[in-house]
Amino acid sequence: MPELPDVTVYCERLDTLLVGEALRELRVLSPFLLRSVDVPPMELHGRTLRGVERIGKRIVFAFDADLFAVMHLMIAGRFQWRPGRVAAAGRIDRAAFDFESGTLLFTEAGSKRRASLHLVRGRAVLA
Repeated sequence: MPELPDVTVYCERLDTLLVGEALRELRVLSPFLLRSVDVPPMELHGRTLRGVERIGKRIVFAFDADLFAVMHLMIAGRFQWRPGRVAAAGRIDRAAFDFESGTLLFTEAGSKRRASLHLVRGRAVLA
């Protein structure tokens, strides 16, 4: 599982790279990744990323309209940045966050599918 320094480095880099950009599309590529049903992925389309933060070992994307994407990488989860929009190329791709400047792939190399994505509404839910 990525240790806290890894999560912190991800947050710092993603904050620098993506804050202020609109999310064109969130493509959930694995049915095992998305663990919530209250906020459909389509509701994030067109929303501006306002911040990237850490809650424990979870990475949180804060979007407009008090919407949040909460990701736990677990043991084998990673992010990969690709300029431009890219197609999901491999069986390890779990989700793709398509921004104006490129695509952030959420990958998981393990076979146990423990990584998770929760889409939630309201900061109170994060507590």
